[in-house]
Amino acid sequence: MSTQSPKKVLQRYLEDVIAAEKSFESQLRTMATEGDYAPAKQVFATHAGETKRQHERLTARLEQLGGTPSSVKTAMAHVFNFAPKTAQIGHTASEKASQNIIMGFTIENSEVATYEALATVAAAAGDTVTEKLAREIQEEERKASNTLWHLIAPSCQIAFREVASAA
Repeated sequence: MSTQSPKKVLQRYLEDVIAAEKSFESQLRTMATEGDYAPAKQVFATHAGETKRQHERLTARLEQLGGTPSSVKTAMAHVFNFAPKTAQIGHTASEKASQNIIMGFTIENSEVATYEALATVAAAAGDTVTEKLAREIQEEERKASNTLWHLIAPSCQIAFREVASAA
């Protein structure tokens, strides 16, 4: 790959994050309708709205830098995002809820790392506005991850009791 200007590199990173966030929003909205564990469904629905606002803020920043979101990257992110769902075939609603929480927790922590990369690249490019935006969103992702972490054990206990008593 040929060298690119710092601005172009930053735009590419923003495009990647925007594509991921749009895909995650869709996935969160789907998870908010699945399973039977109301606390998780509420967290997913709430965070889907927050994720939408995040990719809107990122898109505005990218446009301020003269770029536009990549529809190809967004489409590719959507294609690969639902692959883990096939592992849920044959599971009860309670088990699906637990698995969704685990997937959500994993996604949120991945996003924390992604925003670390974006903030680092923005700082290296001398773009304090994008760096600040990345840090703000990174903190939102940490909070979502922490919320989901505290739902894992209770949802797994419910799923276990349901499946073990049915056996």
